[in-house]
Amino acid sequence: MQEEFLVIVVKLVVVLFVLITAVAYVQLIERRVMAFMQARLGPNRVGPFGLLQPLADILKLIFKEDTTPAGADVPVYFLAPAIAAIVGIAGFAVIPFGGSIEVFGFRVNLYIADINVGLLYVFAMSSLAVYGITLAGWSSNNKYSLLGGIRSSAQMISYELPMGLALVSVLLVAGSLSLGDIVKAQESVWFIVYQFPAFVIYFICAIAETNRAPFDLPEAESELIAGYHTEYSSMKWALFFLAEYMAVITQSALAVTLFWGGWQGPLVDQFPLLGLLYFLLKISVFVFLFTWMRATLPRLRYDQLMHFGWKVLMPLAIAWLVITAGVVAFVG
Repeated sequence: MQEEFLVIVVKLVVVLFVLITAVAYVQLIERRVMAFMQARLGPNRVGPFGLLQPLADILKLIFKEDTTPAGADVPVYFLAPAIAAIVGIAGFAVIPFGGSIEVFGFRVNLYIADINVGLLYVFAMSSLAVYGITLAGWSSNNKYSLLGGIRSSAQMISYELPMGLALVSVLLVAGSLSLGDIVKAQESVWFIVYQFPAFVIYFICAIAETNRAPFDLPEAESELIAGYHTEYSSMKWALFFLAEYMAVITQSALAVTLFWGGWQGPLVDQFPLLGLLYFLLKISVFVFLFTWMRATLPRLRYDQLMHFGWKVLMPLAIAWLVITAGVVAFVG
């Protein structure tokens, strides 16, 4: 029992370190890719090829002046970024990033936890993220921050509904809420083959959930300065920064797990570590897509955002759910 507990603790520490490091370098990759797409150089001065730029950014944020606006609700003001960061990291706890491997005589599963309601857990964590943003806007004593927080809550609630309906279609096919079981159900055919409409709906909603372009209305600088985090600086602002990129990684990992076979791929049975490599490569593709859209697509107006969510994605998600349920009932 103590050995099992030790393995879990080691996995927690390793995964947490990898995720935080990944967040730092995802933003570096995003800046370099966007610079290439826009005929710029991007950060390339600190370290070889700019690889130490994330470290320089972290040091700058640590030593930056930490201010608190007058009239702010101080306890909530300090709590909001912590909620956003903790929820962002916690969502990754049930995502399987590989099969099982043997390390020093121990059989180690490449996931932290495999619970039978894993998908509900991830969905709950992504839903809780709105509290950090909304509380940040409300507690800052700034009308632009408040508007950004209200926008974010309305946006995330609106797009969670079609996202949830799209994921129900996957559950009907897989017959389980466990993310491990969903990956195993894709051993022969990945769900993207016959759940492509659900994937498109999910991915569009994931972009809106993470407040990324073209759905970055909660922090629209032309209207709201910086939105909900206008009054934040130093490491408190960095926690929001961490939460946003952590959400991008988590949503990418969830898309890979639900539709693209998770860690499944050629020769995984013979070489289990290949599963981890496949998983990372698939996530990298989705992170690139998030960056590509940010560099390419213009921001929507807020009325267009809500119209698209309620009047386009919602009916499509319901229609595809009905079709999937009918096919599953007929085949079963």
